[in-house]
Amino acid sequence: MHGQLYDEALDGRRCWIRDEDGELTQLPVQHWMVGGQTDQVFDQAIVGLCSGPTIDLGCGPGRLLVGLAQRGLPALGVDKSSAAVELARSSGVTALCRDMFGPLPGVGRWHTALLADGNIGLGGDPWRVLRRAGEMLRARGECLVEFDASASGVTSRWVRLESAFDIGPWFKWASVGLDCAARIGADVGFTLRTVHPIGDRVIARLVTR
Repeated sequence: MHGQLYDEALDGRRCWIRDEDGELTQLPVQHWMVGGQTDQVFDQAIVGLCSGPTIDLGCGPGRLLVGLAQRGLPALGVDKSSAAVELARSSGVTALCRDMFGPLPGVGRWHTALLADGNIGLGGDPWRVLRRAGEMLRARGECLVEFDASASGVTSRWVRLESAFDIGPWFKWASVGLDCAARIGADVGFTLRTVHPIGDRVIARLVTR
């Protein structure tokens, strides 16, 4: 979900997501930046589940990294958006402007990986995303994944960003229901350990085998 429109949204411009069926929803930038009380409850919960050095894949503006720093956990964020990384760094946390599928530090050594805010659906291929998270983890490492509590199965679709002034290119995104957590995890070397409902959101704790 990266490009000029995404960066402009982080800078305050209103943007929307249009899917291939024409449905238009507002890009939830405020949830990624600071969020309301329910978002903060979710953030505290997922950060509280982390242990040891943690990598946040698709960290956005870095709000979870801030929570990890407050807990005293070593953490690194990764995001393709330079605007998001700049915002994260301005909060005093460490983030890299890189593709999560490219070269990254600490491959095979991180204790925990985070995939929050729908990042399991990046590129429309949750198997690829979760496999990459597994590559970053040590043996018996944990991946904390937010699944779509309102969805069932895997639905991959074309979407694009739009503003009042511009239209972005189409790209693939997937919604991934919790009912798929165990199967997708097993396909790429994880075991589903626990599920944590938090309000209307849900986190699955997956452990590398």
